[in-house]
Amino acid sequence: MSARFVVNVISSDPQAMRTLRAAARLGLPDWWIGAGFVRNRVWDAISGLPGRPERDVDVAYFAPANPDPAEDVRFEAQAETLLPGVPWEIRNQARMHLHNGVDPYTSTRDAISRWPETATCIAVTLRNDSVHLMTCHGIADLVDMVVRPSPAFDNPAGRAKVQSRVDAKGWTSRWPRLRLEL
Repeated sequence: MSARFVVNVISSDPQAMRTLRAAARLGLPDWWIGAGFVRNRVWDAISGLPGRPERDVDVAYFAPANPDPAEDVRFEAQAETLLPGVPWEIRNQARMHLHNGVDPYTSTRDAISRWPETATCIAVTLRNDSVHLMTCHGIADLVDMVVRPSPAFDNPAGRAKVQSRVDAKGWTSRWPRLRLEL
């Protein structure tokens, strides 16, 4: 499986495309939707499972000139107007380093590359109604259904957090073929 497979999974999903089109209308700089939005759809497709409702839609963008958290709330309200019922989580990555207790991020890609699992550090955006894919640590773990800590979480505390996420989200129940490499 390839990047083309991942793009096809997203672009052939009408709800994913509606969500991407609504996000595009927000006009956010350097915006991407990642985490479960991509990962869950791909793992469901590989496993032959029907999709399920979103738990959240993680929209990451980068606007260092305006790090006010109130802007995220405003964008979420605007997104809810464009596409009601979607659990939007819109965050300016220019300030999220404060929340995560790390050095400032330099871009949306830099922020996403530091999410917990390599298969989660993958995102999509829409340009000219075409899905574009960002893979921060490659695509192999996503399409091979491997849960591995990203470099930012490749330490004892990080691996414990990844294991906790796997357990709390019930990943091995939903996708028994997952291979944990913690």
